[in-house]
Amino acid sequence: MKRVLIISPYFPPVNTADMQRVRMSLPYFEANGWQAEVVAVDPACTDLPQDKLLAESIPAGTRVHLIKALGKKWTSKLGFGSISYRSWWFFRQKVNRLLKEGNFDLIYFSTTQFQVCTLGAYWKKKFKVPYVIDMQDPWHSEYYRDKPKEQQPPKYWLSYRLNKYLEPKAMNEVGGLISVSENYIGILKDRYPRLKNIPSETITFGAFDPDLKIADEHTGEFMPLLDPAFKNIVYIGRGGMDMHNAIIPVFEALKLGLSAEPDLYQKLKLYFIGTSYAPNGQGSATILPLAKERRIENYVVEITGRIGYYHTLQTLQQADGLFIPGSDDPQYTASKIFPYLLTHKPLMAVFNTKSSAIAILKEFGVKDTYSYDETPGLLSKIDSFFKQILNGTTNLPDYDVDAVKKYSAQTMTKRQCDLFNKVIFTP
Repeated sequence: MKRVLIISPYFPPVNTADMQRVRMSLPYFEANGWQAEVVAVDPACTDLPQDKLLAESIPAGTRVHLIKALGKKWTSKLGFGSISYRSWWFFRQKVNRLLKEGNFDLIYFSTTQFQVCTLGAYWKKKFKVPYVIDMQDPWHSEYYRDKPKEQQPPKYWLSYRLNKYLEPKAMNEVGGLISVSENYIGILKDRYPRLKNIPSETITFGAFDPDLKIADEHTGEFMPLLDPAFKNIVYIGRGGMDMHNAIIPVFEALKLGLSAEPDLYQKLKLYFIGTSYAPNGQGSATILPLAKERRIENYVVEITGRIGYYHTLQTLQQADGLFIPGSDDPQYTASKIFPYLLTHKPLMAVFNTKSSAIAILKEFGVKDTYSYDETPGLLSKIDSFFKQILNGTTNLPDYDVDAVKKYSAQTMTKRQCDLFNKVIFTP
């Protein structure tokens, strides 16, 4: 049995998107010839929401090594509040001990806290252990450079320069790449020619069926968020101005419907939940202002605070219909689509025409899959989806069985392990 040491700063019960790949893969590593151990930051050292139910999906006996991190109160004043900077030294010390004590064949960074990935080159030189990086998001990106300051992330000036300096440190020695987006890998290969000669795979997140069982077993623990007096269409996930292009036509269609058939459309309500990464109560609405501009705010609810993962699944299942908006960044791929697909609810998605999510949704057979920039008669198609929800004429989706298998967490884990094997056998 080969051994992989997984570096995942966030890990259950911490509720973040970037630990989901590891969480959903752990049950399947051993069946593919790999024994996995995880190194993560102690949840007490993080300031993100926690969902204790996430731990129920972790296989019994999984070895998880917890490390400390510097306090954010002081490091953030210097511009280094990220958990990647606060935990870097502790990762270095802990993994040094683990690599001295045990024979690991591979180190696997699966996180968007990319700065810790710079340790890969250090460990490869010191212990001769190759490493793989999972690019769930771009690390050094040019996307925000021409955006107004109010649209740029906090401390963008500093982070842009640090990422531009740190990314090559990790890429110059990396043995393999995994990414949710083919575009991410393509950009890196153009930026660092040596990467063209290493194993790489585009592997999305997968659909993890056990999650629905966990959510159903704890139904009574979740506070209802939807108004049963309405027909509710729900989106749960981050907001932001980069999603406005996908959301505006939906609001325009709603406005037209309210004008043309007010008695029918007044029964509809659109929910946008968990749209901000800020602590609960501190997030700024980025979707509701669009509704107010069109005077349809009485039919749109934005809840900026994030909710637990299983609360999310339960809320999606309680909805009459689901909506997924995409970013205007053509590189963006929405790994969040798989929890939506798990629920088998009527679903509409609007993405940038270049997003890989469109092809995946069409593979499943989601007919209401559109691009905001190239779909003829888009408002009419959105209106048709609304009317089906309002009139109760939608049928539950019957997904393509080959797509369901192809995009299962089990299949995605096998593909990760296949790449691991290529890396350790590459001279």
